[in-house]
Amino acid sequence: MERCERKSYSHIFILKFGAFHKFKYLCKMRLVIQRVSRASVTINGKVKSSIEKGLLVLVGIAPKDSAEDVEWLAKKTASLRIFDDEQGVMNRSIQDIGGEILIVSQFTLMGDCRKGNRPSWINAAPHSIAIPLYEAFCERLSALLGKPVGTGEFGANMQVELVNDGPVTIVMEKPLPIPTP
Repeated sequence: MERCERKSYSHIFILKFGAFHKFKYLCKMRLVIQRVSRASVTINGKVKSSIEKGLLVLVGIAPKDSAEDVEWLAKKTASLRIFDDEQGVMNRSIQDIGGEILIVSQFTLMGDCRKGNRPSWINAAPHSIAIPLYEAFCERLSALLGKPVGTGEFGANMQVELVNDGPVTIVMEKPLPIPTP
Protein backbone atom coordinates (compact mmCIF):
# COMPACT_ATOMS: atom_id res chain seq x y z
CA MET A 1 0.00 0.00 0.00
CA GLU A 2 1.36 3.41 -0.97
CA ARG A 3 1.02 6.30 1.42
CA CYS A 4 2.04 9.93 1.27
CA GLU A 5 2.10 12.37 4.16
CA ARG A 6 3.76 15.70 4.82
CA LYS A 7 5.58 15.84 8.11
CA SER A 8 5.60 19.02 10.16
CA TYR A 9 9.34 19.36 9.66
CA SER A 10 8.88 20.06 5.94
CA HIS A 11 9.86 16.80 4.38
CA ILE A 12 7.72 14.62 2.21
CA PHE A 13 7.88 10.91 2.82
CA ILE A 14 6.52 8.47 0.32
CA LEU A 15 6.15 4.85 1.30
CA LYS A 16 6.72 2.99 -1.93
CA PHE A 17 7.34 -0.70 -2.30
CA GLY A 18 8.01 -0.98 1.43
CA ALA A 19 10.79 1.65 1.60
CA PHE A 20 10.84 5.31 2.60
CA HIS A 21 12.03 7.79 0.01
CA LYS A 22 12.81 11.18 1.50
CA PHE A 23 12.36 14.30 -0.62
CA LYS A 24 13.12 17.86 0.44
CA TYR A 25 9.90 19.84 0.72
CA LEU A 26 9.74 22.33 -2.13
CA CYS A 27 8.90 25.86 -1.06
CA LYS A 28 7.23 28.10 -3.58
CA MET A 29 7.14 31.83 -4.26
CA ARG A 30 5.59 33.59 -1.27
CA LEU A 31 3.78 36.93 -1.17
CA VAL A 32 2.70 39.07 1.74
CA ILE A 33 0.01 41.40 0.39
CA GLN A 34 -1.08 44.38 2.47
CA ARG A 35 -3.95 46.71 1.66
CA VAL A 36 -2.56 50.20 2.25
CA SER A 37 -3.77 53.77 2.21
CA ARG A 38 -0.17 54.73 1.35
CA ALA A 39 3.27 53.13 1.20
CA SER A 40 6.81 54.00 0.17
CA VAL A 41 10.23 52.44 -0.13
CA THR A 42 13.39 54.41 0.66
CA ILE A 43 16.96 53.46 -0.29
CA ASN A 44 19.98 55.39 1.04
CA GLY A 45 17.73 58.16 2.35
CA LYS A 46 15.93 58.72 -0.98
CA VAL A 47 12.36 57.64 -1.74
CA LYS A 48 12.53 55.25 -4.70
CA SER A 49 8.79 54.59 -5.04
CA SER A 50 5.61 55.59 -3.28
CA ILE A 51 1.93 54.86 -3.75
CA GLU A 52 -1.38 56.02 -2.40
CA LYS A 53 -4.38 53.66 -1.99
CA GLY A 54 -3.48 50.17 -3.16
CA LEU A 55 -1.35 47.15 -2.33
CA LEU A 56 2.11 46.70 -0.87
CA VAL A 57 3.37 43.31 -2.07
CA LEU A 58 6.43 41.73 -0.43
CA VAL A 59 7.88 38.97 -2.62
CA GLY A 60 10.01 35.97 -1.62
CA ILE A 61 11.25 33.67 -4.38
CA ALA A 62 12.30 30.02 -4.03
CA PRO A 63 14.88 28.13 -6.13
CA LYS A 64 12.32 26.00 -7.99
CA ASP A 65 9.95 28.86 -8.92
CA SER A 66 9.02 29.32 -12.55
CA ALA A 67 7.34 31.69 -15.00
CA GLU A 68 4.14 29.68 -14.39
CA ASP A 69 4.28 30.58 -10.69
CA VAL A 70 4.81 34.26 -11.55
CA GLU A 71 1.82 34.25 -13.90
CA TRP A 72 -0.49 32.51 -11.40
CA LEU A 73 0.45 34.81 -8.50
CA ALA A 74 0.30 37.99 -10.60
CA LYS A 75 -3.21 37.15 -11.83
CA LYS A 76 -4.31 36.18 -8.33
CA THR A 77 -2.89 39.40 -6.86
CA ALA A 78 -4.55 41.59 -9.50
CA SER A 79 -7.95 39.96 -8.98
CA LEU A 80 -7.80 39.53 -5.18
CA ARG A 81 -11.02 41.08 -3.83
CA ILE A 82 -9.90 42.80 -0.63
CA PHE A 83 -11.26 46.31 -1.19
CA ASP A 84 -14.66 47.37 0.10
CA ASP A 85 -17.63 47.88 -2.21
CA GLU A 86 -20.46 50.35 -1.53
CA GLN A 87 -21.91 48.05 1.16
CA GLY A 88 -18.60 47.75 3.00
CA VAL A 89 -18.01 44.18 1.81
CA MET A 90 -14.56 43.14 0.53
CA ASN A 91 -15.71 42.59 -3.02
CA ARG A 92 -13.44 44.73 -5.21
CA SER A 93 -9.97 44.11 -6.62
CA ILE A 94 -7.07 46.48 -7.18
CA GLN A 95 -8.13 46.53 -10.84
CA ASP A 96 -11.69 47.48 -9.88
CA ILE A 97 -10.64 50.46 -7.75
CA GLY A 98 -7.84 51.66 -10.05
CA GLY A 99 -5.38 51.47 -7.15
CA GLU A 100 -1.61 51.35 -7.16
CA ILE A 101 0.85 48.57 -6.32
CA LEU A 102 4.27 48.77 -4.68
CA ILE A 103 6.32 45.56 -5.04
CA VAL A 104 9.33 44.93 -2.79
CA SER A 105 11.62 41.90 -2.94
CA GLN A 106 12.14 40.29 0.45
CA PHE A 107 14.17 37.08 0.55
CA THR A 108 13.60 36.83 4.32
CA LEU A 109 10.05 35.62 3.58
CA MET A 110 11.70 32.32 2.67
CA GLY A 111 13.45 32.05 6.05
CA ASP A 112 13.09 28.83 8.01
CA CYS A 113 13.25 29.17 11.81
CA ARG A 114 12.27 25.66 12.89
CA LYS A 115 15.79 24.68 13.97
CA GLY A 116 17.92 26.88 16.18
CA ASN A 117 17.58 30.62 16.61
CA ARG A 118 19.11 31.83 13.36
CA PRO A 119 16.92 31.59 10.25
CA SER A 120 18.07 29.38 7.40
CA TRP A 121 17.90 30.96 3.93
CA ILE A 122 18.22 27.69 2.01
CA ASN A 123 14.68 28.13 0.66
CA ALA A 124 15.50 31.52 -0.90
CA ALA A 125 16.47 31.54 -4.57
CA PRO A 126 19.91 32.78 -5.61
CA HIS A 127 20.06 36.13 -7.45
CA SER A 128 20.47 34.42 -10.84
CA ILE A 129 17.00 32.87 -10.44
CA ALA A 130 15.26 35.44 -8.25
CA ILE A 131 15.99 38.66 -10.16
CA PRO A 132 14.45 37.59 -13.51
CA LEU A 133 11.37 36.18 -11.73
CA TYR A 134 10.96 39.31 -9.59
CA GLU A 135 11.22 41.51 -12.68
CA ALA A 136 8.75 39.29 -14.56
CA PHE A 137 6.30 39.51 -11.64
CA CYS A 138 6.55 43.33 -11.64
CA GLU A 139 6.09 43.49 -15.43
CA ARG A 140 3.13 41.11 -15.38
CA LEU A 141 1.31 43.04 -12.63
CA SER A 142 1.99 46.29 -14.48
CA ALA A 143 0.47 44.79 -17.64
CA LEU A 144 -2.58 43.51 -15.73
CA LEU A 145 -3.13 46.94 -14.15
CA GLY A 146 -2.44 48.84 -17.35
CA LYS A 147 -0.04 51.19 -15.56
CA PRO A 148 3.42 51.09 -13.95
CA VAL A 149 3.91 49.57 -10.51
CA GLY A 150 6.27 50.97 -7.91
CA THR A 151 9.24 48.80 -6.97
CA GLY A 152 12.06 48.57 -4.53
CA GLU A 153 15.60 47.61 -5.56
CA PHE A 154 16.41 43.92 -5.55
CA GLY A 155 18.98 43.07 -2.88
CA ALA A 156 19.20 46.60 -1.47
CA ASN A 157 18.81 47.58 2.17
CA MET A 158 15.41 49.30 2.06
CA GLN A 159 13.14 51.07 4.50
CA VAL A 160 9.49 50.39 3.79
CA GLU A 161 6.83 52.66 5.28
CA LEU A 162 3.14 51.87 5.07
CA VAL A 163 -0.24 52.60 6.53
CA ASN A 164 -2.03 49.25 6.57
CA ASP A 165 -5.70 49.86 5.77
CA GLY A 166 -8.02 47.64 7.81
CA PRO A 167 -5.59 46.14 8.65
CA VAL A 168 -5.78 43.67 5.77
CA THR A 169 -2.78 41.37 5.25
CA ILE A 170 -2.82 38.23 3.10
CA VAL A 171 -0.07 35.61 2.77
CA MET A 172 -0.23 33.92 -0.61
CA GLU A 173 1.65 31.00 -2.15
CA LYS A 174 0.96 28.95 -5.23
CA PRO A 175 -0.26 25.54 -4.02
CA LEU A 176 2.21 22.71 -4.50
CA PRO A 177 1.13 19.75 -6.57
CA ILE A 178 0.16 16.77 -4.44
CA PRO A 179 2.70 13.98 -4.91
CA THR A 180 1.26 10.92 -6.59
CA PRO A 181 2.48 7.55 -5.42
